[in-house]
Amino acid sequence: MKTNQIILISVTAVIILGFFWGISAYNGLVSKQENVNSQWGNVQSQYQRRSDLIPNLVATVKGYATHESSTLEAVVAARAKATQISIDPKDLTPEKMQQFQSSQGQVSSALGKLLMITENYPDLKANQNFLELQAQLEGTENRISVERNRFNDLAKEFNVSIMRFPQSLIANMFGFTKKPYFEAEKGSDVAPTVKF
Repeated sequence: MKTNQIILISVTAVIILGFFWGISAYNGLVSKQENVNSQWGNVQSQYQRRSDLIPNLVATVKGYATHESSTLEAVVAARAKATQISIDPKDLTPEKMQQFQSSQGQVSSALGKLLMITENYPDLKANQNFLELQAQLEGTENRISVERNRFNDLAKEFNVSIMRFPQSLIANMFGFTKKPYFEAEKGSDVAPTVKF
């Protein structure tokens, strides 16, 4: 064989291998992006579950704590605001994630206040319906935490993939962008003060 033929065959082989590698890298990035998008749906599903529990919880507390209307109204308002924010996973930006997280944080804060006022009502604390709702809400909060952690893990895996060379070439070529993470709420790094 002539040297020119060997070079031509080698170059052709490299081009063909590169083409198949590019297809494989692209398909891998698409799969990882869809995993992130799917997990975002799971996160939203758990927040929706919490949102669906809130009216029942408010109604139960309302029967016992009629003069706590400002707290009850705050919970309802926070829920209404949070349910208005919907983010398409394909358009998940850090700003939209922050807006979503902020509205859900307001719901958590309002629910915390609602559960604190129940301490003033022993009959409410003993009410079976309230206890079941409280247990469901606690379970939902745990599920939210698990789904958020899974989302962050998948977002990290995707983000690392699009930043590593040579996959970064494919990611840039086809417009794959980083996914934002759920972050701790501001002030969560400070331990609460407990007074007796």
